[in-house]
Amino acid sequence: MFRSHLDGSAHFLSPEKAMEIQIGLGADIIMAFDECTEYPAEAQRARDSMELTLRWAARCKSYFEEHKNEVPWRSSQLSSPKDGNSKEGSDGQTQALFGIIQGGMDRDLRRESAERTIDIGFPGYAIGGLSVGEPRELTRDIVEWTLEHLPSNQPRYLMGVGTPEEIAHYAQMGVDMMDCVLPTRAARHGLLFTSEGKISIKQARYARDENALDPACECRVCQRYSRAYLRHLYASNELLAQVLNTVHNLHYYLATMRTVRNWIRAGVPK
Repeated sequence: MFRSHLDGSAHFLSPEKAMEIQIGLGADIIMAFDECTEYPAEAQRARDSMELTLRWAARCKSYFEEHKNEVPWRSSQLSSPKDGNSKEGSDGQTQALFGIIQGGMDRDLRRESAERTIDIGFPGYAIGGLSVGEPRELTRDIVEWTLEHLPSNQPRYLMGVGTPEEIAHYAQMGVDMMDCVLPTRAARHGLLFTSEGKISIKQARYARDENALDPACECRVCQRYSRAYLRHLYASNELLAQVLNTVHNLHYYLATMRTVRNWIRAGVPK
């Protein structure tokens, strides 16, 4: 139960309601309704949260199975195994429901969550409850451990990660997809990712720097605007600064993913 920040009206979100909304939106990948366990969390708190997520996962699957054909006009763009957990459109494409693995930072709980979520049965599995304030070394440890207990022949999705370096690292570990607000959030605060490292464009040292933001980048921002101009826009609180910064950061992330795909095609060892 929560209240709207617009008018204070009360709203109740349940697993069933979450499924109804996502099915109606025509989401390609629908995420089971889960609880993201905070960090740090006591052992019993982590277990209780995991059990709640598992109960909700079963309810999500049940609702999805009953209502997955209620939006026949919307076919998704994701093909997934025809195992009863996906909605097939008229063109043979599907809408897929993913389960989410929780368990805090406890290895035993993570293994149990993975095993029981797999027993419920989904066409793909997400690793949730990370990037919530824990040390990055611990994040990597929990991801590696959890991956060992997830099917290698189904999509594995790491939620809330990460930097370009982390994306490359986790892809080599066997993660298939990731999401993160970092490229756009960082852009709004003037933090830009480049082949030469991170640049905080708000710094005064860039006020007269006529070089391209990233000489190795082919995005339209780097091809057209100087660091000095980008710094001027940011210092002037121009909305265009956020737009251009976002365009560059997203281009950098997409270039990172192209590199990762090339690694995979070339068979680069993990």
